[in-house]
Amino acid sequence: MQPATGSAERSVDGAPGKIAFVKGHGTENDFVLLPDPDGALELTAELTRALCDRRAGLGADGAIRIAPDGVGRFLMDYRNADGSLAEMCGNGARVFARFLVDAGWAPPGRIEFTTRGGPRWAELGPTGDVTIGMGPVTVGGASTASIAGVEIKGVAVDVGNPHLVCTVEVDPSGFDLTMRPGIDRKVFPEGANVEIVRAIGPDEVRMRVHERGVGETRSCGTGTVAVAAAHLAATGRSDGTVRVHVPGGSVTVTITGGTATLAGPAVLVASGTLGEKWAAVR
Repeated sequence: MQPATGSAERSVDGAPGKIAFVKGHGTENDFVLLPDPDGALELTAELTRALCDRRAGLGADGAIRIAPDGVGRFLMDYRNADGSLAEMCGNGARVFARFLVDAGWAPPGRIEFTTRGGPRWAELGPTGDVTIGMGPVTVGGASTASIAGVEIKGVAVDVGNPHLVCTVEVDPSGFDLTMRPGIDRKVFPEGANVEIVRAIGPDEVRMRVHERGVGETRSCGTGTVAVAAAHLAATGRSDGTVRVHVPGGSVTVTITGGTATLAGPAVLVASGTLGEKWAAVR
């Protein structure tokens, strides 16, 4: 699939050899997008760390290269801020889809795309919220997290990437997530995102998250799905709709037959061209 004429790559880049970028966020989980219509750019760990640096770079929770996947769809090539590869990112996927439509690379409606966590789809109009088909979600067994020396019970949830959802009876704002929580590496050999969540109403929860490879973020799309699945399971259900509030806003998660959708905002805030020094960062 080739981007349409008049794409953001042309309007942002305009000069051969330059690297175009777009900055966006989904409930304040922010990303640097790198439009790559020819599939010529390598998104390395080094380039990702430099771009995501909040003092010396553009600043972001992750970087997403947007390129044709070779089979008629687009690839969401995503790395966390520390340069590590990630299977999927729900907030990043919404921003990715919003770019495709706003740039004219895809028409409004349903868009099929590729991630390391498998195929996904987005549904969106010319403006407004974006819904992402998040794929299967599986609630696993019990485990614990150690947060600032305090052991908290949780449940493992697989959303194509690993999560440990810890439900508490107090306001999540009181927990120290500045340091990476301790987890059981036998349960999570590749690490995990850790969510602290409290129910605040019928099928309405509030959460904070420490993301693997990033740190505490204002939101985590796959984390909101994990939290919704854990909330439903705790009340004896597998299907339902849960409103999830994060520090950066609110999203809606619907789970039916073991498969989730995530609906929420996606905002593109800036675009430009990287300076010459970035060409050497690989």
